[in-house]
Amino acid sequence: MIFITNNITLNDNEVEINAIRAQGAGGQNVNKVASAIHLRFDIKASSLSDLHKTRLLTSKDSRINKDGIFVLKAQQYRTQERNKIDAIERLQAFIKQATYVNKTRKATKPSRNAKRKRVDNKTQRGKVKALRGKVDY
Repeated sequence: MIFITNNITLNDNEVEINAIRAQGAGGQNVNKVASAIHLRFDIKASSLSDLHKTRLLTSKDSRINKDGIFVLKAQQYRTQERNKIDAIERLQAFIKQATYVNKTRKATKPSRNAKRKRVDNKTQRGKVKALRGKVDY
């Protein structure tokens, strides 16, 4: 079970995880050991709500292909276990980010005291600037 938030969870069978060989430098180890993780998550077939599915599918993320499958490659670490943890954490962050709803802003007016302070600061600043003028002897 993969926990995203308190009320959003995914079953393990919804996420397909395969071990593959990592790219880049690493000598003999990189050629022999499949330490990178290739994670595939089908958004359309998942157990998420329709609202969350549409938010995920409409996001402008290049990791989502045209079939609605989120593809992620984790190869930052040397061990397969750590890359698997990293891939799942990145999936959780992606889903959290897409399902987060911003609070609605309530329009407020500045208080009378705040207005008075603003005007006082402006007059004080004007006095300071007026003192910078030429001095008549």
